[in-house]
Amino acid sequence: MYTVYLFTKSDNMTIMVPITLFALAASPKVSSLHTYHAILWLWLHLLHFDVSNQTTSPEEDERNKGWRPIPSGRMSLKSALVLRWLLVPICWVMSWLYNEQMLATSIAFTVLVILHNELSIGGHWFGKNVLTTLGIAAYEVGTTLLASGRNTTLDSIGTRSVLISAGVILTTIHAQDFRDVQGDLDTGRRTFPIISPAAARLTVLVGLLCWTAAAIHIWQLDWIIAMLITVLAIFIGWRFLIRTTVRDDEVSYILYNIWMSCIHVLPAYYRYMQRRSLV
Repeated sequence: MYTVYLFTKSDNMTIMVPITLFALAASPKVSSLHTYHAILWLWLHLLHFDVSNQTTSPEEDERNKGWRPIPSGRMSLKSALVLRWLLVPICWVMSWLYNEQMLATSIAFTVLVILHNELSIGGHWFGKNVLTTLGIAAYEVGTTLLASGRNTTLDSIGTRSVLISAGVILTTIHAQDFRDVQGDLDTGRRTFPIISPAAARLTVLVGLLCWTAAAIHIWQLDWIIAMLITVLAIFIGWRFLIRTTVRDDEVSYILYNIWMSCIHVLPAYYRYMQRRSLV
């Protein structure tokens, strides 16, 4: 089981934590039992993506992440490929056991994984940004629906939350690529930081500021929370612009995910303030 966990280890802080927080904040009603279901569904689909991704580019992990199951020898490439395709029906059956909406979300996610990894559309920065945006939206929709108690549709706040998150990801997700420039160069990927490093860094700063301003307006934040999120956005954007070593970019990306988690939990603040105004 630990070997399987190693496929997703790198994504605990970048996918599991932010998406779980998002689902809890975007759901109108949450119970602990529903949350466990949501986390399991999210992790299985993350595993689905990661095994697919790591079997299509094992040579990259040999150079950069030798502890992962394939380069470390914990699992052969052949066995990983078997696991990769077994995960498709596993994810579909699990989703079908909840409802048709969950199954449709899982099927759509599978198509996105194939486009990103097996068909290599994720090798170009624009294709990667679009597919990553849609893939994370699928994570968010499925996890939020389960956290809501197997609802078949999102409410207006949940829908708005997914759309805002999608906009943030589409315009700033290349923040994750600065730390992997050398690996991407070695495998021939054309990411935004490789094609235009200066513009890529500047757009992260602009995107953080614009989406922070949008979140303040949409979720009607009080001035203290608005100021804290704005200061965080400015600091992170400044780091991406000025601090450009690989280690700096790794730290900046962790901070970016902290900011993203803050954006993700704002719907909960909005729901709380709405309920409070009715009392």
